[in-house]
Amino acid sequence: MKIFIPFVVGAVIWFLPVPDGLKPQAWHLFAIFFSTILSIILGIFPIFVASIIALSISIFTSTLDTKQAYSGFSESFILLIVVAFLVSRAVVKSGLGKRVAMHLIARFGKSTLGLGYSMLTTDILIAAAFPSNTARSGVLFPIVNSLAHDSGSKVADKTRKKMGAYLMMNSMAGLSISSALWLTAMASNPVGANIAKSFGVEISFDSWFLAALLPSLVAYIVIPRLLYIIYPPEIKETPQAPIMARETLKHMGKMGKNEWITAVVFVTMVIFWSLSSILFIDKTAIAFAGLGVLMVSKIFTIEDLKGQGEALNTLIWFSVLYTFSTYLNKFGFMDYIGDIIANSLYGLSWQMVYVILVVSYVLIHYLFVSQTAQMLALYSVFLSVGIASNVPAELIAFMLLFATNFNSVITPQGSSANVIFISSEYMKATEIYKIGGILTFSNTLIFLTIGTAWMIFLGHG
Repeated sequence: MKIFIPFVVGAVIWFLPVPDGLKPQAWHLFAIFFSTILSIILGIFPIFVASIIALSISIFTSTLDTKQAYSGFSESFILLIVVAFLVSRAVVKSGLGKRVAMHLIARFGKSTLGLGYSMLTTDILIAAAFPSNTARSGVLFPIVNSLAHDSGSKVADKTRKKMGAYLMMNSMAGLSISSALWLTAMASNPVGANIAKSFGVEISFDSWFLAALLPSLVAYIVIPRLLYIIYPPEIKETPQAPIMARETLKHMGKMGKNEWITAVVFVTMVIFWSLSSILFIDKTAIAFAGLGVLMVSKIFTIEDLKGQGEALNTLIWFSVLYTFSTYLNKFGFMDYIGDIIANSLYGLSWQMVYVILVVSYVLIHYLFVSQTAQMLALYSVFLSVGIASNVPAELIAFMLLFATNFNSVITPQGSSANVIFISSEYMKATEIYKIGGILTFSNTLIFLTIGTAWMIFLGHG
């Protein structure tokens, strides 16, 4: 009987009276979207199955026409995720991933926690030059994947929780911190800063970094350790691992031809990804070019491609959920929710309004499959309500933009950067809803308390 729960819930919402101010199309799409997410959270359907059923229902009920329903499959950033996943396989196959993993284990491998911090540190250091957390996930994932495999933690033999699940979740959560630290670490950050400017709030690279520094540093210290407690790896201490890693590196010898080719391609992709906004080069085209070179070099072959069902799986479910989120926004559902929140806050103290706006902004991300989409849809609405309620303009402007980043792991589809890690199958969607929710709550608490006090100290409140 459990299988009927999402269908019953969806039908009930569908046939309820359409709220004033909403079109039936928007309400019906919400019914489909909500029941889809519910089925995933309850573990009734895998995310892939839930998505394709929802897509079919949306077309059969004429909630979306075929052009609208399939529009997500043409999004370049979704293709970037898939191609980056395939490139990561070449990094592993060539042996380069293992070499990098062995160097990291040799340096930080005495504990799984140490490896987690080493990957988060790497992410933070390169983030300032990457205006795309999706591209950064394409850089980090092959290394994390190799670390997991070469530590004896694999999905195929059901040892994912030995170390791999923790490292994958940790790196995914780390992106929420690194993206909040730097103005240039996420494409939506400078766009949001430009919107804030129209409200009289000037946000520069320096002011952003300084405002984000203390809460991001606290989150950097807390999140890997918290995850270590609530989502513990089975292997915690590995005192012999650095010694074994050094021995493995000796046996591997010097880098071979395939490793050199893969390294050059990978580094070139990283450089062009980091400069893409300056050179006006499409990130997905860079990824396709890199994959093409690897295939011409026969490092990644057609036969290898046949075994990458996860990539197709990811392309389909993420495209579907992204489409639903996009059209909920286009049909006015997000504006409707924003207006409800805005109208309920008048008359409250600015401190209370500030907390409610930030928490609501974080929670509403359950409905979005894109951080940028949420920022574009709701940032100006929430910012204007905050300023009208006497919340210090700089304080609310900064905090909402930080929240756009630190809420990214609240759902599997909360960020396109999540998807490449999820594709590894080291983590289950239901685990991400639970663990990601706890991590997002922790980020929110850190930024609302320490972050707010810090920004007031800096003169932003």
